[in-house]
Amino acid sequence: MSPTEIDTWHETRIRDLWRVFRIMGEFVDGFEKLSEIGPCVSIFGSARTKPDHPEYQLAVDVAKELVRRGFGVITGGGPGIMEAGNKGAREAGGVSVGLNIEIPHEQHNNPYIDADKSINFDFFFVRKVMFVKYAMGFIVMPGGFGTLDELFEALTLIQTSKAAPFPVVLVGTKYWGGLVDWLRNTMLAEGKISEGDPDLFHVTDSASDAVDIVERFYHEHSMVPNF
Repeated sequence: MSPTEIDTWHETRIRDLWRVFRIMGEFVDGFEKLSEIGPCVSIFGSARTKPDHPEYQLAVDVAKELVRRGFGVITGGGPGIMEAGNKGAREAGGVSVGLNIEIPHEQHNNPYIDADKSINFDFFFVRKVMFVKYAMGFIVMPGGFGTLDELFEALTLIQTSKAAPFPVVLVGTKYWGGLVDWLRNTMLAEGKISEGDPDLFHVTDSASDAVDIVERFYHEHSMVPNF
C-alpha cells in the first residue's frame, strides 16, 4: 500500500470508531426515553398513503382502538400510515411515540407525536431494535420495502427465538393475500420454512379484530415480550 492509501485506511478506522460512539448514543437515548412509555403496539405502513385514502383512516381507527384497550402507539414518526397511527393515538388521548429515521426522501416528523416521545435515528438497525424491544405487538398496514423489512425482521426474530413471541397482525387481506399465498404455496411447499411458520402472523381487515388478536395473545400467554 502507498503512504496515501495507508493514511486513508487509518482515517477510515478512526471514523469507524467514532461511529461506534454514535451508535451507542442512539441506543442509550432510545432505551432511556422508551423505558418509561408503558405498554405500546407498533403500527407500520407506507409513508406514501394520503390522508384521504381508506387505509389512512383504518390506521387511525386501529390506533384509537389500541388506546381504548390501554395501549399506546409507536410508529416510525413520518407521514402516511405512521402519521395516521400517531393521529389516532393523539385523538384518543393515548401515548403517541415516533421513532423517526433520517433519510433523503419521504421522512419527516408528523405533528401528532408527543413532544417528549420523539426520537430521531441515523441507523435503521438501532431503530428496529426499539420497535421490537418496546412494543407488545406489531400491526402492519399496507406498505413498501421498509414495511416488509420490519415485518420480516419481526418474523425472523420470533422464528429463531431471538425474541420472545409477540403478536404480528397484517391488516388488509387483499393487499397481503398474494404474499401469504406465496409463503404457503412456494416457501412452505419447497421446504424453505417450517410448517408452523405461516402461523406466526394473522391477517384481518378489521381494526377491532387486529387489536383483539394482540389483547388475546397476552391473555392466553400471560407474558410480556422482551429480547
